Order: sequence, then C-alpha cells, then structure tokens
Amino acid sequence: MKKLAKNIKYWAKSSALIVGLSISASCDGFLDEDVVSQIGNDYLNTSKGLNDGINAAYSSMRAWYGTERGNNFTSFGTDIFTNGADGSWKFMNTYTNQFDSQNGHVRELWDEFYRGINTCNAVIDRSVELTGVSQELITQRVSEAKFIRAHHYFIMVQLFGALDLQLSETTLPTKEVTRSPVSAVYAAIIKDLEEAIPNLEAKAKSSDYGRATKPAAEHLLGRIYLTKATSEAGEASDYSKAETLLQSVIDNYGFELLSDFANVHAFGNEINNEVIWSTQYTYDPLTNQQANTSSNPSLNSGNNSHVFFLMEYDVQPGMQRDTENGRPFKRFKSTDYTLNTIFADRVNDSRYKNTYVDHFLSNKPGTYNTTFDKSKASVTFAAGDTTMWLPGYNMSSAERAKYPYQVLTPELYTERLFPAIKKQKDPGRVDRTQFEGGRDYIAMRLADTYLLLAESQFRQGKIDLATKNINTVRRRAAFPGKEAAMEISESQLTFEFITEERARELIGEQTRWLDLKRWGILVERVKAHNPQGAPNIQAFHVLRPIPQNQIDRAEGNASAFPQNPGY
Repeated sequence: MKKLAKNIKYWAKSSALIVGLSISASCDGFLDEDVVSQIGNDYLNTSKGLNDGINAAYSSMRAWYGTERGNNFTSFGTDIFTNGADGSWKFMNTYTNQFDSQNGHVRELWDEFYRGINTCNAVIDRSVELTGVSQELITQRVSEAKFIRAHHYFIMVQLFGALDLQLSETTLPTKEVTRSPVSAVYAAIIKDLEEAIPNLEAKAKSSDYGRATKPAAEHLLGRIYLTKATSEAGEASDYSKAETLLQSVIDNYGFELLSDFANVHAFGNEINNEVIWSTQYTYDPLTNQQANTSSNPSLNSGNNSHVFFLMEYDVQPGMQRDTENGRPFKRFKSTDYTLNTIFADRVNDSRYKNTYVDHFLSNKPGTYNTTFDKSKASVTFAAGDTTMWLPGYNMSSAERAKYPYQVLTPELYTERLFPAIKKQKDPGRVDRTQFEGGRDYIAMRLADTYLLLAESQFRQGKIDLATKNINTVRRRAAFPGKEAAMEISESQLTFEFITEERARELIGEQTRWLDLKRWGILVERVKAHNPQGAPNIQAFHVLRPIPQNQIDRAEGNASAFPQNPGY
C-alpha cells in the first residue's frame, strides 16, 4: 500500500502540471489555455515528462469512479434504486426538467474527461519526439494513454451519444467542433484498445500497481463490444468478439473469484485476486485533486461513495455518527423490487446478508424513548449492544416487542430509514465528518467478467456455456453448503434472469443505468419499479443533456453542436 499511495500522490501532482503544459477545457471557451506551471512546453518530450503526462491522464479517472457524479449517473433513475431523503440531485432520479443542460455533473464530467483525453493525445503525439527513453517504455505508456482515451470516450458515448472526436493534441484554443456519429466514436475506441492490448503488461497486476494491463483492456473491450451490439453501431460479430476477449481474461492471467463474497469489498482488501483494475485514492487530500480543483473545489473529494448508500442511523436511540458506520447522506434507497425480487432468496444466496447492513451496535449507551418501533416505549443499551435489527421481513407489533432493541421491518421503511449498503463503507477516514474517502475504487472485477461473458454467450444461443458461467458466480455467492441449491438449469436462464443476476452481484458498483440503457429497457424498468422516477421518464432520457457551456463555446453554437433531443 505504501507504493500505491506514492503513485497516487505522483499522479495528482502531475495532474496540475499537465494542465500547464497543454490546453484544457473550460467554462468560457471550448479549449482555453490554463497555465498553472512555469515548466516549459518541451517538458513532455522528456522521459520524466512522459511519465508525468500519463500519470496525469490516469487522475482524470477520478472524475467518474467513486464520485458523487459517477454514482448519481449510474444509480439514480434506475430500477434498483430510488431517492432517499437527501435533497441533493433528486431530479436525476425523478427525471424532472431540473435535469437540464445546466446540470453541474454533466458539465464537470464533460470537461474533466476531455481534459484527460487531451492529455492522452499529448502523450501519444509527443511520444514520437522522445529521446533517451527505451522504445518498449514509450510503447507501453502510449498504450496506457490509448486505454484511458478509449475508456473516457466509451463512458461518454453511452451517456451523450454523438461526440466531438478529438484524437490529436489541441495546442491552440479553437471553437471548431462537431459531433461525430456514434459509429465513428466506437470505431475510434476499438482501434485504440486493439492497438493497446498487445503492448500492455500481460499479467493480473501491473508491476507498478494501478496502471492499465492487458486483461483490463480486454475486459473493457469485451464490455464495449457487448454494449456496441445493441447500439446504432451494432454489428452481428460484436457478441462473438466480446466472448473471445472476456474468456481470455478468465483463462489467461490467474484471476480468481474470492471464496467469500463478503471479502470482495471488505475494507483493507481492495487489492485482491478478483480485482482486474481499480482507480486509486489515498487519505491525503492533496493526492486526490483533479486537474482544475483550484477553480472547482468540489472535484477534490476523493472516493466519496461511502456516504451515499447509508440510512439515518445516527439519530436513533443508542447511536451517534462514527467512522465505522459512516456519514449517512441517505441518497440511494433500494427499491421494493430490489429487496423483494432481486434479493428474494436469502436462504441460499449470501449476497443480501453481505450487501446490506442488518444491525447496529450501540456507540452511545443510555436509555431512550423509541423512535420508529413503537412496540416498546423505551430501550436501554450498554456499549456494543444491538440497537437496531433489520430482519428484512415484517413482524407484528407483538413479535417486535419481544426484542430489547428496535426492529426496523419493511413496513417501517422511509426515505430516512431503509437497508443501507455496506460495499463502499470507509472506516479509514480521519474522522466521522470527512467526505474525502481514501479507498481504491474497484472498477473491474472477475465476477463481472463472468457475467458479461455469460451474456455474450446467451445472445449467441450458447445457453449451456452461459449457464455454466452464471453458475460459477452463483456458487461463490452461496452460503456454505448451499452451492448446489444456487445452481440454475439451462431452462432457467432467461434474459430477465441475467438482468437480475447482474443486480444481485454488482449493485452499488456504477453499472446499473448503463446496463439498462444498453439493454434498451431503461424507460420500461423505471416505470415498472421506480415509483419516484416513473411519472416523468421519457424515451429521450436514454441520453443525458450536452452541457450548455459546450454548446455556447462552439463556433455556430447549437447549429454546429446540437443539443440532445428533449433537453
């Protein structure tokens, strides 16, 4: 972990540096000079400049993974999450007209990803002028830049559709931009990764942990083909290409599913044999900065996923806020569909138990009047006593009265009180108020590879192979001794089952909105299962709005860079 932290610090420092060397996106012009360093422009043509440049490009991943915007984009407005009591950003779940082109999240992500893309472009373009550096190292760093550039364009083409496709370094401010078609964006993404894969490290973990590897690029490209298959750029061969890549990740690098699902996201176990690639953070606030945090401090927030999935435990009898239980923003509340259908099996499947917090232990001893559970008038706790239990099923008042603590049953759930998800909890923060978390964010892991592979095989009619891969994930998820009961037959494998299995395994991991969008079922699933989002969601919501500042800074404005329909 010491080496990891050192790398992160270097990346953050480089991030500020690279903005001074190149041209960056801003609110006032499409590409404006933003000089924050006195180091000369030729620095990128040196060995150290090459490394600082690519490290700066990696830091732009922090605009997406583990952030408020990344979580809001992917959890809100889906079938498995609706909004809790937190007033911030609810319109991203309810699809009201507040979610418009002035949205801060779309502006920040757009600007930060294009900043990262231009940094990648600079690394790639300047590499031909480098001297005193081995060609092997140059080739590897250029391949890493292509991995990052492909990643950014892939996230953005899913969210926004047609994009400004910039594949060379912008060295002077310009307002000449256009929206390239989705097919052209996918072609550029695939070309980048196909060129990168042969030259990245062919091992499970890079010798310099955190850098892109061959299996990470193969996993990413496999997902890209699976997504492209249902897009307007889809081709008949996409599913078979995805299958080949995803099978390679499983077969060739020594990854393995952890034996216990509970350990995958256990605090302190962020580097494990299931992780294919992650975005790195530390607890030093200086190392979590992104490129323009001086002008936008909200971007300097570390991995803050830990706050969004928690319920309001801290005002309940016997409890106060602490680092172990987290700072509860009450942002994402699991829908009834999630709790009652996705996680219906709690006898054989350990994932409900290991995903949700089902009890709290007193950190504020004393005697209190009850708040939500009126089956008893008061409760008394010593330190470490159970204060609340969430059994996951309803009980009569008489049954709840038998317990010496409050029992939070589904009929008592509110936007403040509901089962909290513990995957992203971060007890390593310096105090109970700290927002800037320091855990690495696991962006790619092997269970997802198995599920993507099974989906690609299912789409090709290879039901036997798809079932086998689904069962590999399900056996790991079983309570000990329940492995056989978790297996499904080929006749049980349906598209609906795949959608539910991905939710069971990957809930809270920034995948759901993108999954629903690529499956073409976003609108129908929100209408069916998200009561807050159902009244307003429309067909055009499968794309996000282009930030208005991007349209305004384009030559010709909306005529040259049109807004997505509906916004």
